Amino acid sequence: MTITLITGANKGIGYETAKQLSELGHVVYIGARDVERGEKAAATLGVRFVQLDVTDDASVSKALATIDSAEGRLDVLVNNAGVLGNQTIDGPEALRVFDTNAVGVVRVTEAALPLLRKSSNPNVVNVSSSLGSFWAVNNPDRPEFNVPFALYSASKSAATMLTVQYAKSQPGIKFNALEPGTTATDMTAALGIGRPVEESAATVVRLATLDTNGPTGTLQDETGELRW
Repeated sequence: MTITLITGANKGIGYETAKQLSELGHVVYIGARDVERGEKAAATLGVRFVQLDVTDDASVSKALATIDSAEGRLDVLVNNAGVLGNQTIDGPEALRVFDTNAVGVVRVTEAALPLLRKSSNPNVVNVSSSLGSFWAVNNPDRPEFNVPFALYSASKSAATMLTVQYAKSQPGIKFNALEPGTTATDMTAALGIGRPVEESAATVVRLATLDTNGPTGTLQDETGELRW
């Protein structure tokens, strides 16, 4: 069976990704900061729960140790946890946004690498954004051109670059970054935009189920590779 960990998975895209992968037969662990919400989500989906705050090293280490003890390996890691930010641009807010969206990827990935190396088909999906694509935000024909989310965009550029660098330094593990599509979640509720979460989760599932010959070091959306 395929052992999968999804961060930030008690709601939104992470929750729906857990649902779809579980239906495909994966043994899914959902990670969430809030124990009550995480346990409730896991019980509803019939999956497993680990308390995991991507901004807390001890929490991350404990979560991966739990999976190691129970499973002995990890096949798929979906770094999904993220924050949009409140659009205030100052030092404290920049630290908060980057700590979740970029440093969180490092914390979880580094803790997961020993378990991923034990898999016959290790696969990491970093849920990033086309708002982090220099090509997209500088292209007047793209919707990203007019979206002024500076800290979120910059943090997702960092997440995408981390994806490329991990793909180069860990050639036995597939690393891909994903633009899942603008989705109606709690993160975008105030903006009143987004498509059903089921559609965006399906794009995550596609990358989370790549075979051994799948691509690595890419930024993709549902249509294929995106420019940087």
